[in-house]
Amino acid sequence: MKNNFAFLLSIVFGLLSVSSCKTDSAFLCNRPVHGEPTGTISKIAFGSCSSENKEQPILNAVAAKQNDMFVYLGDNIYGDTQDMNVLLTKYGKLSCKPEFQNLLKSCKVVATWDDHDYGVNDGGVEYAKKEESKNIFLSFWNEPAVSERRNHAGIYTSYCYGDSAHRVQIILMDLRTFRTHLITDANDNYIPNTDSSATMLGVEQWNWMKNELLKPAQIRIIGSSTQFARSLDGYEAWENFPLEQQKMFQTIRDANANGVVFISGDVHLAELSKRTEQNLYPVYDLTSSGITQLEGVDIPNTNRIGNVVLDYNTGAIEIDWQQTDPEIFFKIYGLNGEELFTQSIHLSELHF
Repeated sequence: MKNNFAFLLSIVFGLLSVSSCKTDSAFLCNRPVHGEPTGTISKIAFGSCSSENKEQPILNAVAAKQNDMFVYLGDNIYGDTQDMNVLLTKYGKLSCKPEFQNLLKSCKVVATWDDHDYGVNDGGVEYAKKEESKNIFLSFWNEPAVSERRNHAGIYTSYCYGDSAHRVQIILMDLRTFRTHLITDANDNYIPNTDSSATMLGVEQWNWMKNELLKPAQIRIIGSSTQFARSLDGYEAWENFPLEQQKMFQTIRDANANGVVFISGDVHLAELSKRTEQNLYPVYDLTSSGITQLEGVDIPNTNRIGNVVLDYNTGAIEIDWQQTDPEIFFKIYGLNGEELFTQSIHLSELHF
């Protein structure tokens, strides 16, 4: 039955052609599919938190930058439902936006999910419709029928581009399907869960992550739908599962994996965080969250480098391969493509 459902969805999403948008139904507009990046890639843009009910002009600015890839990090729509017809309709609204179609024409677009497109606010393993939601997600994002992503629980995946001297690995985690239920204090703030059985990734995804970090690459961009390196603040973040966060640090050490940086979303603002751990190079986490949603106020973060961005934003990792020691730029761009934040490091700073 599951395979039949996925097949039917592939027909709905992949073959349906309409000349006008019916955003009150599950119909989708045609969605261009850009080819794979070729050769060396140097501009990886990303963003998150985009309501299907709002205009998304920032995507036109992203499309104009001629990126090699754009990564959706979650809350790509605000589904928040157990009704799969509602979910289909909301994806239909996104697909019909001309600015979204411009983005799809401009570069390779890939995605993972966060809670709202998963189906339930702050949800994890307990969400009852995870399989149905997964099938719709993968079909909407044109995941091939033969993809490994369809053959395991969850939607985690990875991509590799470039020759051995310029190889960029993009790893997209699934922080919803397996994640243990969050715990709160008396004020309903999320607090650290130090139970050794609590998990963010689950056993199978952790084993996959270990193998991914053993693959050869110069730069490894790990996509995390929630923030990885910010300080504890009562919201969702890896800090709610400190043993899992330390497990990630140790997994990087064990693999002797150079060149790891994180990109993240979720919090409706943009910032760069930095964690310094023993026997590990500094770990950076560039957050971009605000395609249509804004927090409006700063959320304190003792691990932040530089300024916070409270305006609409998208992020980018840009690499200057021309230098002997390649320079990596962490950038945040605004509504019209203007640069709102930049910080750079050299690749050698991400080596053991």
